[in-house]
Amino acid sequence: FWFLPDVVSCYAMRNLMSQKQNRFYHDYRVLVAAGDSAGDGVKALPPVREAMDDPLKTKTITLSCGKLTTGVTVRPWAGILMLRNSSSPETYFQAAFRVQSPWVIRNPDNTSPNREQIIKEECYVFDFAPDRALRQIAEYSCRLNVNELNPEKKVEEFIRFLPVLAYDGSSMKQIDAAGILDMAMSGTTATLLARRWESALLVNVDNSTLQRLMNNKEAMDALMSIEGFRNLNQEIETIINKSDAVKKAKKEANDKELSAKEKKELSDEEKEYKSKRKQIQENLIKFATRVPVFMYLTDYREQCLRDVITQLEPGLFKKVTGLTVKNFELLVSLGVFNSALMNDAVYKFRRYEDSSLVYIGVNKHEGEGVGLYDTVLSTKDYQTTFENMT
Repeated sequence: FWFLPDVVSCYAMRNLMSQKQNRFYHDYRVLVAAGDSAGDGVKALPPVREAMDDPLKTKTITLSCGKLTTGVTVRPWAGILMLRNSSSPETYFQAAFRVQSPWVIRNPDNTSPNREQIIKEECYVFDFAPDRALRQIAEYSCRLNVNELNPEKKVEEFIRFLPVLAYDGSSMKQIDAAGILDMAMSGTTATLLARRWESALLVNVDNSTLQRLMNNKEAMDALMSIEGFRNLNQEIETIINKSDAVKKAKKEANDKELSAKEKKELSDEEKEYKSKRKQIQENLIKFATRVPVFMYLTDYREQCLRDVITQLEPGLFKKVTGLTVKNFELLVSLGVFNSALMNDAVYKFRRYEDSSLVYIGVNKHEGEGVGLYDTVLSTKDYQTTFENMT
């Protein structure tokens, strides 16, 4: 079920999905439950049910801008995409709760008349505007319990039944009540900002990067002197050799059928090198998670963070990470760390920090440039970037 702004949007979306380049949606029957032709109220429901026929065998997407959002039950709906703004939390959640109806079938195997099988274990609300979704949750939950004065407790009680997950760039994370209120007011949360520095995207562990790393004796010696990287050389060799071998074997397998034993050996080798790659990735991410420490501690806000680490606070950096500044710069030059994503993470931290500074009436850096990870923006460029993002 897709909830759109108006009738025109519904038909435009249907036309877009039917275009030949959007092949993914060609497996679905797209229904428009909008406009006069769809019928009033529950009259819009029969065409949807007719199109579904046996929902276990068909795929449908229903587009609506208001119809079928109240007073109807369509059990096979398992998710709703919120593609419109709504100033009313009631309208938002009335539509959202359409997908909550339980879907159970009796006698699933035609031999057990009294047996029931739950088809829909869970349902989802997808909203690509986090501030909109969380603001609705904050407002709606705060109206539900008039006896509870603490907004955080109200939200906490509400999300026990409607958990909120946010995508942080690499995985889905559940947001707690404090985080929801935080994001509803500011557009992000301190926790999500911190988690950006735990993202797997911040470090590169593909074969070409690992090969460059292995070919650089100085970088290898620096890392292997740190706990967790003692056997780095052998691990990288294993990853590169086995991933190449698995890739070659899979390519050859297209020409012949593999035996069960060969498939198992291939699977075991694949698991081994993926496990070692993940371990190296996690160990490298530990360095990235130290970066927020410098952002909290340093007062050199107008300097790019890389200069703060490498020039202004090199002693502290060595103490915290175990790496010298020279070795850190070497790893950056080899492409082990993704400086573009680090710039983005630092930028978002600075925006969040701005709100706090203005709120308490302190902004000693006003008018100065703003440092990111390896670059510095002028105040004008910094503000322009933020306006374009919003």
